[in-house]
Formats: sequence, structure tokens, C-alpha cells
Amino acid sequence: MSGHSHFRTIKHKKEITDKKRGQIFSKLSRMISIAAREKGGDPETNPKLRLSIERAKEFNIPKENIERAIKRGTGELKGAVLEEVLFEAYGPSKIAIIIEGITDNKNRTLSEIKQILNQHNGKLVSPGAVKWMFERKGCVTVDSKLQIEDLKDKGKLELLAIEAGAEDIYWHDAAHEGEPRQGRDLLDVYTKPEELEKIKKILENKGIKTESASLDWVAKEELEIEEKDKIACQKLFAALDDNEAVQEIYSNLKV
Repeated sequence: MSGHSHFRTIKHKKEITDKKRGQIFSKLSRMISIAAREKGGDPETNPKLRLSIERAKEFNIPKENIERAIKRGTGELKGAVLEEVLFEAYGPSKIAIIIEGITDNKNRTLSEIKQILNQHNGKLVSPGAVKWMFERKGCVTVDSKLQIEDLKDKGKLELLAIEAGAEDIYWHDAAHEGEPRQGRDLLDVYTKPEELEKIKKILENKGIKTESASLDWVAKEELEIEEKDKIACQKLFAALDDNEAVQEIYSNLKV
């Protein structure tokens, strides 16, 4: 499996400005509503909702906001009808991109995404044109610097992840995600999609503090491009991130 190339639209909480915080609250609320609509408003019986709520709490979203988002999802509160969308595209130097979103107007969002891509030397492609280059995987991210002293050793973290049932592991840094930390301190623990929550719990029961858990599109192979084109790709990702409907952005860019 290739390494991690995921532009996290919901960035590390230390980085958030007030303007960005409002955008993140909106994106996470949509995520919660979709999860509640799919399998009900009880996080005990809805794993997707439980993970969405955990993520929201990491960013200190008020409890009442979470409750409103759940009620909108279950239909207890009226609101715009939301739907999940997935777009496939090529970016600068023909990198492959998958864009996940949640919108209340698919046609408007489609038009906006097309415009952003066109402005940054990218183009939208038909469904399936790039998705075959990726695999759907569960991903639990662990920050080695945030562990207790006994678990800061990277070799030990790797061993515990493998013992927990990880399919693969990958060390990377957060610099390309717009975060301040430097060095390969983040460990991605890849799982089968259906085993994501189970392996996350196993890791936490071993005393490991997890940073996030998500279902990701992981590139089978990464594409190496020139530095100037990498910069162009990051500008494209940032522009996509500013769109209110965009939730996650994945690519096969080698960082």
C-alpha cells in the first residue's frame, strides 16, 4: 500500500482561526446529521455517528450544536435536505483526486467544484475514472509526541498496532496538512473498513491516545511531481477546502 496523501480539511485544533472554526463547525454538523439520518440518532448503536461526535468534541463543538445536528438528521428538526457527494478529478501534473462532500444543493456544488478545478489547472472527470487508483481503508492516526513516556517509542507503537490487527502502518509528518509540527511523528494505522472502530478501541485499551479515526481513500501508488507543481496542488486543495460542501480531499500526490 502507498503512503498517506490526505489534505485534512478539518485541521489540527491549534491552527483554527475564528473564521475557520465556524466553517469546521458547519462541516462537522453536516457529518453528524448524515450519520444520524443513515442509522439513527443513538451513538451506542450507530458507529458512524459515534465517530462523528468524537471528532466534533475534539474541536469543542458545544453539546447543543451536536444535539441539533442529530435531530436534523433524524427529522426531529426541520432543515435543508443533505446528501453526500463524491467527485473525481485530475489536478496539476495529472495527480488523481477524490473529493468527498455533503451538500444541500448538488448542482450548485458541482458547478463550484468545476470552477475551482478550472482555476487551478485541474478538471473534473467521470465517475470511476480515478477511483480505481485508490482503496477504501479505515485509518486510525496516532501522534507519537502525545503519548505517555512509555509509549513514545516508535518501534513499540508499531508493534502494538500490528498486534491490534493493523493491515498496514505508515509514518508521516503534518507539514503538508498545514499543521505546525515537523518530523515524521504521525502514525497511520490502516484497517479494513469494517474493523476501524474495533482496532481503535484495542489501541486505546493498550493506553494509546488516538488523534483521529476515519474511513479514507488511500492511493495504491503515489505520483512524484516537481516542487512547483506540488505548490500548485496545495493551492488547489486549499481552495477546495474553502468550499462549504467539501469534507475531505484525497490524492495520489507523493509528499
